[in-house]
Amino acid sequence: MSDGNEATEIYIGLGGGGAPDGPRQSLVLKRANRHGLIAGATGTGKTVTLQGLAEGFSAVGVPVFVADVKGDLSGLAMAGSPTSKLHEVFAKRAAEIGDSDWAYHDNPAIFWDLFGEQGHPIRTTISEMGPLLLARLMDLNEVQEGVLSIAFRVADEQNLLLLDMGDLQAMLAWCAENAGDLSTRYGNVTKATVGTIQRQLLSLQSQGGDHFFGEPALDIMDMIQCDDKGRGYVNILAADKLMASPKLYATFLLWLLSEMFETLPEIGDPDKPKLVFFFDEAHLLFDDAPPALVDKIEQVVRLIRSKGVGVYFVTQNPIDVPEEVAGQLGNRVQHALRAFTPRDQKAVKAAADTFRPNPKVDVAREITELKVGEALVSLLMPDGAPSPVERTLIKPPCSRAGPLDPKERAIIQSISPVAGKYDTLVNRESAEELLAAKAEQAQAAAAEARAQEEADKAAAIAAKEEAKRKAADERVRLQQERAAAREAAKPSMAEKMMESAARSAATSLGRQVAGKFGGQLMRGILGSLFK
Repeated sequence: MSDGNEATEIYIGLGGGGAPDGPRQSLVLKRANRHGLIAGATGTGKTVTLQGLAEGFSAVGVPVFVADVKGDLSGLAMAGSPTSKLHEVFAKRAAEIGDSDWAYHDNPAIFWDLFGEQGHPIRTTISEMGPLLLARLMDLNEVQEGVLSIAFRVADEQNLLLLDMGDLQAMLAWCAENAGDLSTRYGNVTKATVGTIQRQLLSLQSQGGDHFFGEPALDIMDMIQCDDKGRGYVNILAADKLMASPKLYATFLLWLLSEMFETLPEIGDPDKPKLVFFFDEAHLLFDDAPPALVDKIEQVVRLIRSKGVGVYFVTQNPIDVPEEVAGQLGNRVQHALRAFTPRDQKAVKAAADTFRPNPKVDVAREITELKVGEALVSLLMPDGAPSPVERTLIKPPCSRAGPLDPKERAIIQSISPVAGKYDTLVNRESAEELLAAKAEQAQAAAAEARAQEEADKAAAIAAKEEAKRKAADERVRLQQERAAAREAAKPSMAEKMMESAARSAATSLGRQVAGKFGGQLMRGILGSLFK
């Protein structure tokens, strides 16, 4: 690949023909952000191709992100060894393609791990992930996705931060409690739909999704760094455990790509990429993806190159990548494919049709005959046109072709430029705490209202009892007054004695008078009778 401008262009060697003077295949650095595809059946050499490209980018000051699905790519952080089992194979390969500069060397690396076990934790917040990717992650249907979007909108309106899964769970519980009011404002929201989302959220949590959400959230710029020698850091994501949850893996990488797209500024068409992103096991991204998600992926892939990011999809079968996305991939490396099934034969034909023809290469035939470490390669030339396809021996890696042991990994991690920054989880006040506080306040207010109501009832009862008591006291007082009046109306003892004495005296006087006059009368009457 040469157009006379080699002095002004930077190339990354990819491989060469089967002889030292055979055609060399090199990637034009300025065209590296036009994306690419690395495809081939299992065991055909895709990992070595990816490793060689990562080394090349790092050497010219371009940071790289790779997902280490099998654990082999961690060897990028260590130089290869002349005592390794593959040394003779690699040395022979370098001689075959005439790579006289081939020598073992390491690469600056940063290890990442969603679970925080084999690298620095990577976290984002629920808000940053957004309802679209979360719906994909939880396999929600359109109705459930709509309700999830309502939950996000209400959280924004009420200034409630959705940071971790606890926040989202609390927000959904609040939506269920207020489903009637939300339905009036935003459309149908039912407790049943919210309950389904909550169950899916618990399922995601059981898969380890809760490790991904929280703070401190990842700062994308920590992945776009160079060491003191000007070499780009190779960001290696430990994905062997993550692959047990394919949707979490695919959604995480898509989120990371989207975050770069939204964070990085427009820089047009740079002389070299700001970062190159390798998306391994890319078929997981598109499996059962709804049209809205595929549209978003296409948009990101199409526009992110102007942010200086090159995206390279790595997959077993080229037809795993939808046509609307594959059309954006200018640099192609196709390892061997098998043609055992109709789908395999379709993939062979599709791969053959995507290359710029070369009269010397029968792509449809040779694609099934490639040996391990061989590939059909077509790369963008300096003028932007794809080069004619060539059968190429992929250059051997300069770093270790195999995993690091735990001790080596720990040493690399301890000298990482982000050591200690993400290791400690931060749990600041957010939706879960604020909604709990509001619930406690509501409960306290309700308890206070109930207490006031009880106090009012008790006061009313007490007032009624007091009125009864006063009425009873009044009756007693009146009775006492009447009794006192009656008593007051009765004569006293002295009066009774005087009255009695008076009666006695009167009686005695009467008797005396009566006796005196009675005797006289009697004598007068009798006297007159006996005269």
